[in-house]
Amino acid sequence: MPGMQSVNLTDHFLIAMPAMADPYFSGTLVYICEHNEQGALGIIVNRPIDMTLAALFEKIEVPLETQGFDRMPVYFGGPVQTDRGFVLHRPIGGWQSTLAVNQQVGLTSSRDVLQAVGHEGDPREIIVTLGYSGWSAGQLEEELAQNAWLTVPAKPEILFDMPFEARLPAAMSALGVSFTNLAEDAGHA
Repeated sequence: MPGMQSVNLTDHFLIAMPAMADPYFSGTLVYICEHNEQGALGIIVNRPIDMTLAALFEKIEVPLETQGFDRMPVYFGGPVQTDRGFVLHRPIGGWQSTLAVNQQVGLTSSRDVLQAVGHEGDPREIIVTLGYSGWSAGQLEEELAQNAWLTVPAKPEILFDMPFEARLPAAMSALGVSFTNLAEDAGHA
């Protein structure tokens, strides 16, 4: 359909609808880092895995000398390349392999950003994931047409200032919707 491509969801949140059957995405908040005619790339920002940054740094043999990062969770960013680390961070900085999402936020897949975090504690505002979420050309548009997702412009404070469990409800309220009204069962309050 012509005109379908006109929506660009870069720097938006995708909120999984309660009916989302895909176990990878059920109950998730996804931050879209890139969206164009080739497809979309995002990371799930509210699904921590059973690994801390301290454990990840040990695993990749990068020293973590700075305080305050060791207990931060590593997140499941999505089902693509789950053996690779991705760092969502603010400010953008100058790293080897960074996708600039906007003027402040970047997604970096090179080790240098983690080495800087470990050594200087900078960038301070980070979300580290294993894997990412990818959509081929037109796939995300199709899922949106099937009401699999709600979308809302992203707010950096939701990403970087809130604990993971507060991110989805905050994105919902940015949209003006309460998740309990949306959910089939209220589940956790």
